[in-house]
Parts: sequence; C-alpha cells; structure tokens
Amino acid sequence: MKSYIGIFVIILLLIAGTTSVQAQAKIAWINSASIMEKLPEAQDAQRQLDNIVAEWQNELAKMQNDWQKKYEEYDKKKLILTDLLRAQSEKDLQELDKKIAEYRTKKFGQNGELFTKQNELMKPIQNKIFKVVQDIAKEDDFDYVFDKSADIVMMYSNDKFDLTAKVLERITTFNK
Repeated sequence: MKSYIGIFVIILLLIAGTTSVQAQAKIAWINSASIMEKLPEAQDAQRQLDNIVAEWQNELAKMQNDWQKKYEEYDKKKLILTDLLRAQSEKDLQELDKKIAEYRTKKFGQNGELFTKQNELMKPIQNKIFKVVQDIAKEDDFDYVFDKSADIVMMYSNDKFDLTAKVLERITTFNK
C-alpha cells in the first residue's frame, strides 16, 4: 500500500513539474506574408517574377495556338490524305505536343526555372526576415515563434503576441 502511495506522489510531482514547465514557455507569432507584402524589395522581386511568368505563359500560349492551328488543318484534310501523309501529320502533332509539355515542365515544373528564380529572388529576403525574427525572439526571450501565414493551423492568436510589426519595423530601419 505504501508503495502505491509513493508511486502516486511521484506521478503527481512529475505532472506538476511538466505543467509548470509548459506554463513558462513564451510563444509569439508573425505573419510573413504580411511582411513580404509591405517590403519594397519583396514587391520588386514579385514584380520580376510576375513579368517572367507572363513572358513564359505568352510563349506557351503561342505554342498551343500553333498546335491548335496545325491540328485543325490536319483534321480538315485527314480524309483526303494518304496513309503516309496522315501518319506524318499525326507524328508532327505528337512531337509538337511533347515539345509543349517539355517547355511547361522546364519553366513551371517542380524544379523548373520558376522555382529556381523564386529561390534566387526571394531567399535573401526570407533569410533577412528569419534573422530579424531570431534576434527579436532572443531579445524578448520567446521560446517559439510561429508563422501564421504558413501551413501551421493556428486556431487562436492573441494580438499582443504578434511580432509582425516589430519585425517589419526592424527590417525597414536596417534598409535605410
């Protein structure tokens, strides 16, 4: 019986100790999307990306229009074409379709040029935000800082723990 009471006391002490440790953790949050929207250098980088994407989409649209015209031309004549000419036209259409798919993958694919360009333009800005968040977290003794704009689901957040304005202010004063 005494051993059960001793185990029960130890479990209570462990629970009480864990609860007090959890209560002492300081947590804050930022909205990096909001910071990026307000930073002139991030806006410039986004404009550059938008221009590049528009250029690539125009090129892709031209290729698709060219394919569509060739297909319509083939479709009108396919009944009067010889088997050899029909096969050649179909092969040409397939090759053009493949070329369009390759272009799309090269530019917009998972590791395509858009991904590389985004990294090239946005990574330095994101690193700057990360550095400022780290500095503020260390100065103000925060244990955790979450990004509200990321995939983390935050069911509730008290505005008094929002570091977004502080991070933005510090970044903009560094740029001057």
